[in-house]
Amino acid sequence: MKYTDIDFNHKNILITGGAGFIGSNLAFYFQNNYPNANIVVFDKFRNEETFSNGNLKSFGHFKNLIGFLGTVISGDITNHNDLQMLNDYKFDYIFHQAAISDTTVLDQKIMIDTNVTAFKHILDIALQHQATVVYASSAATYGDSKIFQIGYETPNNVYGFSKLMMDNLAKRYYDKLNITGLRYFNVYGSREFYKHKTSSMILQFGIQLLQGQPAKLFEQSDKILRDFIYIEDVIQANIKATKSPNGIYNVGTGQARSFQDIVDILKQELQIFREDQYIPNPFIGQYQFFTQADISSTKEKLGYEPRFSLEDGIKDYIPYIESCV
Repeated sequence: MKYTDIDFNHKNILITGGAGFIGSNLAFYFQNNYPNANIVVFDKFRNEETFSNGNLKSFGHFKNLIGFLGTVISGDITNHNDLQMLNDYKFDYIFHQAAISDTTVLDQKIMIDTNVTAFKHILDIALQHQATVVYASSAATYGDSKIFQIGYETPNNVYGFSKLMMDNLAKRYYDKLNITGLRYFNVYGSREFYKHKTSSMILQFGIQLLQGQPAKLFEQSDKILRDFIYIEDVIQANIKATKSPNGIYNVGTGQARSFQDIVDILKQELQIFREDQYIPNPFIGQYQFFTQADISSTKEKLGYEPRFSLEDGIKDYIPYIESCV
């Protein structure tokens, strides 16, 4: 499905983090809808390096790009020499998805280096090319705020802080570039398997159930509410953002749902019924217990309208979840 009247055929498109979850879905959106688009994926790709929390440093995986026909460049956005490889191209659009997306990473320097300092380099590249920029911000900027609108940010971890600093940095380029930041809420969907422990709980619960285990939920999961947004609607927002006024926009459904809702919907779709297992929440203090996107400006300025409820998204997602087991 095409989300804009822009013809991306024969346009040069850079997707940083293009072997990751959202980036690879973007790459295939352009390939499937605009076969003559020139798509360049720039990604660090997975290695075995881990953070102090034991999670992998990179989630880009070649299997997310099987069937991709564009150009693939292995590079690190924090490495100046790697970024120099992009000088061989002239980009019309840059979709900046590369980042540390693990909210439990505590290393503040590497978080700022990767998410903020490297973003400055990407913006400078965009300036040279006069490319339209769409970048990934995050609902983590809001932290424990109960108002999910621009101006009510209270990040409670360094990841949320880094995304807020990206938004502040982007504003300095508004008079020089077409640039839009998208604050993703809880995204789920195909090609997230290689995020491992940081993949959505929708995928993790689904795999647990299909492997004969109980769904393992934090205690009081019926009271932990998040705005879960399906990948197809995230792609819609990215594409429509290429025509939007400069700014920062929430990307969610506008409806908060509980983690218990997820498990209940999965059980119904999979026709698997067993008792759930409840465990203590180890992330109290750095964990958002409620998020609900205010998408009024996203609807108005982007022409965005979420197409998938949680029920619809999970139903569409089931075949992929089953393929992961």
